[in-house]
Amino acid sequence: MTVKHSARRSWVYCHDRSTFGSIGCRCSRGIAVFLLLVLVLPPAGAAQSLESPEISAITDESLLFQDIPAVSGASRYEQSASEAPAFVSVVTSREIKLFGYRTIADILRSVAGFYMTYDRNYSYLGVRGFGRPGDYNTRILLLLDGYHRVNDSVYYQAAVGTDFPVDVDLIDRVEIIRGPGSSIYGTNAVFAVVNVITKRGRDLKGVEVSGEAGSFDTYKGSLSYGDRFSNGLEGLISGSYYRSGGRDLTYKQYDRPATNHGVAENLDSDQYASFFTKLGFKDLTLSGAFQSRDKKIPTGAWGMVFNDPRAKSIDDRGFVDLKYDSIFENQLGFMVRAYYDRSEYQGTYPFHLDERKPLLGTYLNKDLVQGEWFGGEFQLTKNLWEHHKVIVGGEYRFNSREDQCNYDEEPRIVYQDMKHSSSTTSVFAQDEFRITPYLLLNAGLRYDYFDGFGSSLNPRLGLVLQPFQTTFLKFLYGQAYRVPNAYELYYDDGVTAKGNPNLDPETIRTYEVVWEQLLGSRVKFTLAGFFYDMDDLINFQTDPADGKTFFSNAGRVTARGLEAELNLKWPRGIETRLSYAYQDTHDEQTDQQLTNSPGHQAKFHGLVPIVADKLFFGTELIYTSPRKTLRGRETEDAYLLNLSLYWANVVKGLDLSGTLYNTLDQKIGEPGSEEHRQDIIFQDGISFRVKATYSF
Repeated sequence: MTVKHSARRSWVYCHDRSTFGSIGCRCSRGIAVFLLLVLVLPPAGAAQSLESPEISAITDESLLFQDIPAVSGASRYEQSASEAPAFVSVVTSREIKLFGYRTIADILRSVAGFYMTYDRNYSYLGVRGFGRPGDYNTRILLLLDGYHRVNDSVYYQAAVGTDFPVDVDLIDRVEIIRGPGSSIYGTNAVFAVVNVITKRGRDLKGVEVSGEAGSFDTYKGSLSYGDRFSNGLEGLISGSYYRSGGRDLTYKQYDRPATNHGVAENLDSDQYASFFTKLGFKDLTLSGAFQSRDKKIPTGAWGMVFNDPRAKSIDDRGFVDLKYDSIFENQLGFMVRAYYDRSEYQGTYPFHLDERKPLLGTYLNKDLVQGEWFGGEFQLTKNLWEHHKVIVGGEYRFNSREDQCNYDEEPRIVYQDMKHSSSTTSVFAQDEFRITPYLLLNAGLRYDYFDGFGSSLNPRLGLVLQPFQTTFLKFLYGQAYRVPNAYELYYDDGVTAKGNPNLDPETIRTYEVVWEQLLGSRVKFTLAGFFYDMDDLINFQTDPADGKTFFSNAGRVTARGLEAELNLKWPRGIETRLSYAYQDTHDEQTDQQLTNSPGHQAKFHGLVPIVADKLFFGTELIYTSPRKTLRGRETEDAYLLNLSLYWANVVKGLDLSGTLYNTLDQKIGEPGSEEHRQDIIFQDGISFRVKATYSF
């Protein structure tokens, strides 16, 4: 089977001579002419600071928006957001506190072009119109501190809900890099790279105790300590515990006496315990995390017995990462790291012995999925000559366990007990070339070899033009890919799901234009237009012949759209951010719009300092247009209004905050997946959280 896959699946480097390819050729000729004109005719007012690699090309912007630091996730080294070859958003720890964000999902929902779907078990991320039902965020690469991959080895899941292994209070900033990142990160970096930068010991400077309470019998507590010592040692250690009792949920699909009239009682509970540490000494950094999460499943998914308290999922995640990162006297940057990760999923699913005769009794079916992977990578960074910044590197990752087991408990009947392993070998290079003081070219290329799937070669090109001191234009092209994961290829429980070992990898080509403009002294405007062309999109569906769910490759899928964002800093510290996103996704084979793909999103964020540097009022209003469901229906327009109040230093070291979520108590519905009887799953109404943090 491996030989067959390797021969059949050496796919990315074959050139497509389709209409799309001819359009690309015409665009290439146009870009070449444009470049020639730019090189010959220097624009008036071009910034001279691009000549020096030590000085950012956006000096004015950095003064205006001081709370937004440089980004590192776009090119694997720090650079200004305007120089990065992507449309980049940054959410800082300050915004996380002032808006009351509780999870990575809350953070990502706030930025342009991103939306969420929650099925009462996991949070699923949609980007630029792609939010495929049944997908565990596999097309988003989730990183910690620029390098460590959070996506697991079996599902490729990017955990963005309460299953994310690091407490949000420990986040320094979140970098959201839109577009493909496979040229430097490899598989999964299809639609976006989300880089979570954690705090250092110096950011705490002592002990921090935090406690919070909220609706639905929800409580959370955390204890952290961090500092930087005179001998150069720096450390942070933190532990958190969270518990939510949830609420009773009503589903009309189960509205009959045998299923408690559709009411799932006390079945929405969620709890976790987590631990994180980060130690640094000179050029060495050791980090590690562990989390265990226990979530009840109230929806009766996969045909389970409804309103049965035994239905739940347990996720355990942990990792250790050791990194050496240094710059030598000749300005050669050298990074090498080694890591070990482990994940485990335990699912408990109660079923009727006979669906037609529920009084005959029930039995328990169980999933046990274990992932284990380790590897290492290196990276060299060097400023060559005066205008080139080059990085080269390589990575080897061995997924030693991709094990999936499914069985009935009593009597024990094993339906699947499959053990797999895989490996990936990669090399990559990137050159940031300052063609002129006002023109920057970023070119990257990565080669990956997957045992069982063959080779993949993925380029990225980014041209950044600064025609005026406060204007940046980006012309971007990229390719990305995703190989099928072990769950999509092999999962088979014998009853509700079956595998498909003949899946092909997904590939995508993207074109994007970004315009960033500073207006006056307090306004920043960004406008982005994009076109995506994707082949072999992996879909989750039900086989009408046997009623089992499985994954298959769709044909060609395209997406086009616009994103606009306006940041304003008013006098007296008032801040506002408005964004709008239009996206049109299309399955070219069926000539249909994709499911779970809203056409429009609009977002408003406002911060008003009631008392300067002391008391803040925050407003978040998010609109999402209707989304098509799997059964051809549409959700309603969704309006989500969150209001927050943050009081810093009530007494020395004590901060208090409170947030109202869904303040208008809107009935917000989101599309369900194939495993749900519910075509639309409704979210929580109005709820609240209060929080106290004491630092000493």
